Amino acid sequence: MGALDHLSNIFDCSSGHSKLKKRRQLQTVEIKVKIDCEGCERKVRRSVEGMKGVTSVQVEPKQSKLTVIGYVDPEKVVARVAYRTGKKVELWPYIPYDVVEHPYAPGVYDKKAPAGYVRNIQDPQVSQLARASSTEVRYTTAFSDENPTACVVM
Repeated sequence: MGALDHLSNIFDCSSGHSKLKKRRQLQTVEIKVKIDCEGCERKVRRSVEGMKGVTSVQVEPKQSKLTVIGYVDPEKVVARVAYRTGKKVELWPYIPYDVVEHPYAPGVYDKKAPAGYVRNIQDPQVSQLARASSTEVRYTTAFSDENPTACVVM
């Protein structure tokens, strides 16, 4: 088979001017869209069901969440839902509460987030709150009630 493959590559006329399509990977796209009633739920579901590459669609009205699984581009899914429904649509901005070190830090905590979720922020100011310098740690532990060798002057 090696000789036949080699000959077919030599005499292949289509390889010079054909464009190879980049294959899309199976993705799970989570979208935040406000869903008020069953009509809105049906409208949101139908906006993406006919899309090429979509394998499954889940709508969670209580969380205002749409989950699309398939060989799709996330930006195209967001654009299509926004166009077809006329609603404000964004990629799912929340992560589970357990993942974040400081869930009540400013900018992370969101009153509108579903139960058990906080906003996913990659802000350097918020992450500085999580990482204290060694001098800060030394001073805070020196006066801590949990430290048995702490200063008792206070």
